[in-house]
Amino acid sequence: MFEKILIANRGEIALRVQRACRELGIRTVAVHSEADKDAKYVKLADESVCIGPAPSNLSYLSVPAVISAAEVTDAQAIHPGYGFLSENADFAERVEQSGFVFIGPRAETIRLMGDKVSAKDAMRKAGVPCVPGSEGALPDDPIEIIKTAKKIGYPVIIKAAGGGGGRGMRVVHTEAALINAVAMTKAEAQ
Repeated sequence: MFEKILIANRGEIALRVQRACRELGIRTVAVHSEADKDAKYVKLADESVCIGPAPSNLSYLSVPAVISAAEVTDAQAIHPGYGFLSENADFAERVEQSGFVFIGPRAETIRLMGDKVSAKDAMRKAGVPCVPGSEGALPDDPIEIIKTAKKIGYPVIIKAAGGGGGRGMRVVHTEAALINAVAMTKAEAQ
């Protein structure tokens, strides 16, 4: 069991992790931006460390700042919450390379599941039922794309392999809109 963990997140998720830690007798470290210094999750943590200015890319997404905060507070583990760094495989690796436990999936798992094509392939191989769809990345041939959509049945969802948070996704109701939706989805995902 850990004595102290750093929560690499903010707001409601930080409060949820703090509550669970409190029930387990684990001390918590909150990281915060300058703008969040008076936030409830900061006040309720056992310790807190300012990791940068308000823009999240300069604070909550700063891997060196988060790891430094864990080092100066003698945390044993880092909980990423969700969003921010939670799906960043490089962050998970850096946490472990720095001598901390990453509370979450292994870096390899994050990488595997971050790409929709490899994730679906891994689930099929593990016997997990999957919704009907393409057997991998869509082909470049529009005729093959149309055949795949007909086989699935409309409406279909076109999803970029690496898109997240709803980016790179289109619901297509008709064959006439399919090829344009695929092109737009590919462009968005880049």
